[in-house]
Amino acid sequence: MKFENRRVLITGISGFVGSYLARYLLNQGAEVYGILRRRADWSAPQNLVERGIYRDLKLIDGDLLDISSIARALDVSQPEIVFHLAAQSFVPQSFVNPVETMQTNCIGTLNLLEAIRIKNIDPVVVFAGSSEEYGLVISSEKQYQKIKSQGKNIHPEPERIPELPIKETNPLRPMSPYAVSKVYGDFLFRNYYHSYGLKTIVSRAFNHEGAGRGKMFVTANIALQVMKLRFGEVDRISIGNVNAFRDWSHVEDIVKGYCLLALKAKYGEVYNQGSMRTNSVLSYILLALEMAGYTIERIETFKGEKKVEKPTEISDSELFGVKFEKTVIDEMMLKDEIYFELEDKGIFAFTDKGKVAIEFDATRFRPAEVPILLSDTRKVQDLGFRAEHSIKDIIRDQLNYYLDARRRN
Repeated sequence: MKFENRRVLITGISGFVGSYLARYLLNQGAEVYGILRRRADWSAPQNLVERGIYRDLKLIDGDLLDISSIARALDVSQPEIVFHLAAQSFVPQSFVNPVETMQTNCIGTLNLLEAIRIKNIDPVVVFAGSSEEYGLVISSEKQYQKIKSQGKNIHPEPERIPELPIKETNPLRPMSPYAVSKVYGDFLFRNYYHSYGLKTIVSRAFNHEGAGRGKMFVTANIALQVMKLRFGEVDRISIGNVNAFRDWSHVEDIVKGYCLLALKAKYGEVYNQGSMRTNSVLSYILLALEMAGYTIERIETFKGEKKVEKPTEISDSELFGVKFEKTVIDEMMLKDEIYFELEDKGIFAFTDKGKVAIEFDATRFRPAEVPILLSDTRKVQDLGFRAEHSIKDIIRDQLNYYLDARRRN
């Protein structure tokens, strides 16, 4: 890609995705600047240190809530490309403190765009939107009728069922303050293109994971718990809603997608990024156990009422008009053949190393859940995007990250 000697500014550079993006751009020969809100002790951000790039970056002190500091960062960096990644991105935290989430994600985004407009500079600006913007996606008639029977409103009403895979034209039904804040930024970016001519591009990336993901996020938390189980530090895995399905990509694939958009996307447009597969939280746990050395023979609920033999066998059958890799238990759940309730208390995984308890923790359930995400990425594929990593690649990297940490300590 053509990034050699190009000046690039990244907001959120010290975050999980920002650090991977910065490393990729440096390897492409770019001159990389980043806005950094300094820690009280002035310590180097862990992600930048772990990526091995801390001393190769040009870091500028700044705060998205202070428009003058953003203006100064633009003066210093004179960017040709801006990647706006900075956000309060932990969905559960947005339920606890929605005001903080809205201030950072909404006002911070507005300040960045306003600073660019006032400075009258002309960079390409890529916004890190989110698949969470789609929120409540209707996957089956059964799901639709269940929601309606509970007296809940669905707006807008679905024009097709299932609403999968998710296209850029799918309805936006955000289910968390975080998701609402991303819808705000998404529309604001497009408005600044239409109103002021800024070269804005919106990426709605689906979940992207890898080594170094914050341990409060579900995939990293699963990997950490599995490694602790493997070393005898815990005797069970604690989890929230195992029925949730996500389109998980490797962070390195998504980072390349961001860069592709900066070079080839149409200004004012929205592009999905994802893997075009969907897997359950339960499958993520079971596959992580297997990759940590457990052979899973069957699973059953604590009460023994729901049982599945060989739950991790792989199927690549077509669902929702897409062929993708999924487990047997995924396929059963997607076909509404099985569902795990909080009242089930948990699931036992019967393995060659004994019985592993996967316990449901009511405190880990969201007040409003996004049931399923499955991307349609044909629009960005037309630009040359390809997801190269499998879900097992993601799990392997996360497990190795915690294994390496143990060795270092």
